[in-house]
Amino acid sequence: MGSVSLLLLMLCGLFFATLAIGLGKAMSVKKTNPLKGEVYECGVQTEGVTWVQFHVGYYLFALVFLLFDVEIAFMYPWAAAFKVVGIAALVEMLFFVLVLFLGLLYAYKKKALQWI
Repeated sequence: MGSVSLLLLMLCGLFFATLAIGLGKAMSVKKTNPLKGEVYECGVQTEGVTWVQFHVGYYLFALVFLLFDVEIAFMYPWAAAFKVVGIAALVEMLFFVLVLFLGLLYAYKKKALQWI
């Protein structure tokens, strides 16, 4: 019974997702406009080649920022419910912060935090 229910749930999910995407495509307005394909940057028309490759350091810096942004997203609810969850959650959070600190240390050693 469990695997049949899971299969039925997956098929229903696939059906409704396909239905929603199909209805969206069928009912959308299809207007082409040459201005839609133009490159737009701060209201100023671009000059020259618009394809520019960025240094990988920018992406590494963004990933490190994302790492700590997600850390705060996990720590806030934990801090709000600290009195309820107890000392075991404190130990788990300290382990979580330790793992993130080791990631920061690794990024620092690889010089991923130096702005280019």
